[in-house]
Amino acid sequence: MKVLVAGGTGFIGSYLCRALADGDHDVTALSRSGGETPDGVDIATGDVTDYDSIAGAVEGQDAVVNLVALSPLFEPKGGNVMHDRIHRAGTENLLNAAEEAGVERFIQLSALGADPDGDTAYIRAKGQAEAVVRESGLDWTIFRPSVVFGEGGEFVSFTKRLKGMFAPGVPLYPLPGGGKTRFQPIHVEDLVPMLVEALEADEHVGETYEIGGPETLTLRQVTDLVYEAERKGVTIVPLPMPLAKIGLSVLGAIPGFPMGPDQYRSLQFDNTTADNDVVAFGVDSDELTTLGAHLGGR
Repeated sequence: MKVLVAGGTGFIGSYLCRALADGDHDVTALSRSGGETPDGVDIATGDVTDYDSIAGAVEGQDAVVNLVALSPLFEPKGGNVMHDRIHRAGTENLLNAAEEAGVERFIQLSALGADPDGDTAYIRAKGQAEAVVRESGLDWTIFRPSVVFGEGGEFVSFTKRLKGMFAPGVPLYPLPGGGKTRFQPIHVEDLVPMLVEALEADEHVGETYEIGGPETLTLRQVTDLVYEAERKGVTIVPLPMPLAKIGLSVLGAIPGFPMGPDQYRSLQFDNTTADNDVVAFGVDSDELTTLGAHLGGR
């Protein structure tokens, strides 16, 4: 199968391209600015916000996987309007190019909680992108993962960066709301085989899967695991959410500060599955990699 992986040089993309190439697929990574690819993977340059730049790369493909995304953890350069430009409009361009080229299969990486009327620009744009996918004439599958971790990912480093924003240079860690926000982290090497199977098996066409890891962890528990793995002491103290809101709103107005009001709002709702759909891929959640095991093996 000829597969174009949009965002193929990114964190998840690099793992997926390698897995697809190892499975004897003909793989091309689409990237806005080039980059390195695993052995056996071609690269094409194109920006999903510019239809003309990607149409040629889509031509001749059997399937397209859309992994292009901005991080929900940080406010993007250009403001939150970029979420709509990248996630909704970018997805629309990929779908239009795929339909024009006669591509049959389309895999969309969305996010837990994706909702056109959601509380953050990221969640709204992801929800609107899902609607565009469902309205297409392609054989589509949508994945909604919780946070994805692994070598090269940003989730672990985010917890340390968050401390640097609120309490630089001191052994105290004021976590917004005491770190009660819950996540269900999934390891990238557990997620990728499911993406591959969705490409190869017709039974996944027209399905939307909520995917999480083997355990639910609060932000406080994640932070404890990260600092314990590095054998560093840190004292976590609750930062009341109203103060966090004021802090992020004020600091978010400073050019270059990476967080803002949307990130405050994202910390007010959990990032967990209602029913973990890993079972649709014959996977027992107890077999998945825990965050603690990953950190302990680094």
